[in-house]
Amino acid sequence: MKASVPLVAFILLALALLLISSRFNPSPSPKSLLSSSPTLQSAPRLKVFVADLPRSLNYGLLDEYWALSTPDSRIGVDPDAGLRPAAAAAAPWKPYPENPLIKQYNAEYWLLGDLETPGGRRGSSFAERVYDLDRADVVFVPFFATLSAEMELGWGRKGGFLKKEGNEDYRRQREVVDRIRESEAWRRSGGRDHVFVLTDPVATWHVRSEIAPAVLLVVSLLKDVIVPYTHLLPRLRLSENRHRRNLLYFKGAKHRHRGGLVREKLWDLLVDEPGVIMEEGFPNATGREQSIKGMRSSEFCLHPAGDTPTSCRLFDAILSLCIPVIVSDEIELPFEGMIDYSDFSVFVPVSKALQPKWLVNYLRSISEQRKRRYRLNMAQVQRVFEYDNGNPGGIGPVPPDGAVNHIWRKIYQKVPIIREAMIREKRKPEGVSIPLRCHCT
Repeated sequence: MKASVPLVAFILLALALLLISSRFNPSPSPKSLLSSSPTLQSAPRLKVFVADLPRSLNYGLLDEYWALSTPDSRIGVDPDAGLRPAAAAAAPWKPYPENPLIKQYNAEYWLLGDLETPGGRRGSSFAERVYDLDRADVVFVPFFATLSAEMELGWGRKGGFLKKEGNEDYRRQREVVDRIRESEAWRRSGGRDHVFVLTDPVATWHVRSEIAPAVLLVVSLLKDVIVPYTHLLPRLRLSENRHRRNLLYFKGAKHRHRGGLVREKLWDLLVDEPGVIMEEGFPNATGREQSIKGMRSSEFCLHPAGDTPTSCRLFDAILSLCIPVIVSDEIELPFEGMIDYSDFSVFVPVSKALQPKWLVNYLRSISEQRKRRYRLNMAQVQRVFEYDNGNPGGIGPVPPDGAVNHIWRKIYQKVPIIREAMIREKRKPEGVSIPLRCHCT
């Protein structure tokens, strides 16, 4: 019996060491591309106060859209023609348009829908709506700026978008800014804690400088929070993936503004390459099936810069499990720091992409094993780029790991910086100005 005491002590010591080791060296688990975060129950949530704007500046714009009887002048056909009777009769919440020129920018609709959802159904949201301004982290401005701008572009006076006279979008922009800047909330913070959704690059075109102190949710290289475009093609699950016979696919306009010069040069280099498909067009009512087929039958999808560094094409590729080939030396992507795009995308410098044969030779050199890994990783993050919560009018619980919650989390990360800026403004000596973080144009 006495001889067994050292053995028992040894066993107890070994167990203790094993427990300590397991705490500091946990068993490896399958790699996740999403950064770990506390559960909603244990973590603080973003407290959001919704600014007081009339319905005519958000859901009322949907009433106007669904009452239209003429198609968008820019695309010639009306993708929403068959939906108009039912949508016009829906009350009080209406669906967002399927018109691809508008749908790709619909983040504003889903974010407000989350905040409008009754509290008892919002358990999966990272945002907590508060009705006491003193409790709020940020003030959400419920203006459907994209819908306002796109309706003016599609149904307004030709060439009148850049003018103020007779421009309904400008009238609405002016009303929003005047109301917001006269509010107690704006005076308290100088607008630094206000959140505007400006996913369309031309949203609030005429008043952008007046709201520059605020947090702007944008899709391109401006400031604050980069958010994803809405994908226009349906999700392809990994179990549905089939053999991909083409090397590289691109569908879009060859000629674009600003960064479009790179796109034009790439087009000329690639258009006659075997296994490469370069198509003019847009995934609208007539080209959608063609885009689905092209992306699902190709190993890689080309993503050159156009009018903006990103486009809905990137997110269509991810939802189609088509490995993105991103040709851009200056790009910011949504939710970086939460996900790592290099785990499922190929990044190529412009200088190399524009060398004859370099890009196709490089893509052909990527092994089947590496492509499978890219596609597996892509399948893990598809849900991050999903706005749709599957509820009529967007009013209902958001997916815990979807785009809406990722946007709220990104805003939450900025709250300490916002508070610091507000305190700095309060202690500023009279007559001294502190430069804005950005003058947006």
